[in-house]
Amino acid sequence: MSLRDLFSLSVEALLAHRLRYGLSALAVGIGLGAVVAMSSLGEGTRRFIQAQATMFGTSVVAVNPGRVSTMGVPGGAGGSARKLTLDDARALARLPGVISATPYAGGTAEVEFERRGRRVLIMGAGGRAPDVWSMRVAAGRFLPDVEWDRGSAVAVLGPTLKRELFGNVAAVGRQIRIGQARFRVIGVMESKGMMFGFDLDDIAYVPVADALRLFNRPELGEIDLKATSIDDSERLRERARRLMIDRHGGEEDFTVMTQADAMKVIDAIMDVVTGAVTAIAGVSLLVGAIGIFTVLWIVVQERVREVGLIKALGATDAQVLSWYLCEAALTAGVGGTAGLVAGAGGAALLARLVPAIQAYTSPLVVAIALGVSLGVGLLAGVAPAMRAARLDPIEALRTE
Repeated sequence: MSLRDLFSLSVEALLAHRLRYGLSALAVGIGLGAVVAMSSLGEGTRRFIQAQATMFGTSVVAVNPGRVSTMGVPGGAGGSARKLTLDDARALARLPGVISATPYAGGTAEVEFERRGRRVLIMGAGGRAPDVWSMRVAAGRFLPDVEWDRGSAVAVLGPTLKRELFGNVAAVGRQIRIGQARFRVIGVMESKGMMFGFDLDDIAYVPVADALRLFNRPELGEIDLKATSIDDSERLRERARRLMIDRHGGEEDFTVMTQADAMKVIDAIMDVVTGAVTAIAGVSLLVGAIGIFTVLWIVVQERVREVGLIKALGATDAQVLSWYLCEAALTAGVGGTAGLVAGAGGAALLARLVPAIQAYTSPLVVAIALGVSLGVGLLAGVAPAMRAARLDPIEALRTE
């Protein structure tokens, strides 16, 4: 019996009992479809969050007040027993392995130009912030690189804020009001885009000393350090942690995080979600395997004379075994392929309809899904196939 004959016989059997085999394939398809869909959405979300979390660079080490976890990007803040100060920032900036550093202090305030105004985030930072946060200036220049406790009443606008306040008119050199203070615009940033739904272009940057006075705060919200590389950021994190413990009287009342730490947290959450969905989908796969086993067991009973005839004509036990295993594999393969297409297609369609959702189906997931479906079919078909292979041809031909 050639492979072609084996495949033809299997296809004929599936078509002859299409309802039975179809229901078994459906159970396998539902299970794999659910796994593929959730895997695609999970991987798409993971990649989206990773891209968002690294918008400010991949080697940033963030020091936040309090023992809380943040995303390690500018703007994170948390409750604390002891605040971060400009002296802390200066000490951290002198650590080995720090290329650039910037303190951060901010809040929201009304920004006005003539009769136009809007309430936006005000980010107090140092002159090296563009290097730390991977930003570029589109027009003019960024904040002056001076001592952080010196204010200069100058501001740099994000492109969205500039457009809302000035339209097509040049903003550099103009006077604006932030809160109750006046600032001179010295630059406009290049577009940074959206981050987790927040417009990073709708921001005004001022010297950190001005921000502290503007919001009447004595403490910083974050201190960001740029390491020489991603690998060095781990070593820099430990240096920063030891330094801050010394400066805070032996207490670790702060949080030091890298982008890698943030991604580990995200990965852990996504792994839990994926594991839960996989477990649920596994039940469907089990149902599909039981269905294939049951259908083949019944089919063997109904086709005893047919098996006996084939064996009488010279078919070996191995060939009969291969025949039924091929039926099982085809059933699961068809269900798995349908589930794969439905899962990946459904995830892609959902991502297209809902822009906030991301989907990505990796080739590895495709290979694993098809492999699992074939494996389920073969395992479910072993017992019925062995039963058919062991039939005695003479006794089988006598069966009514």
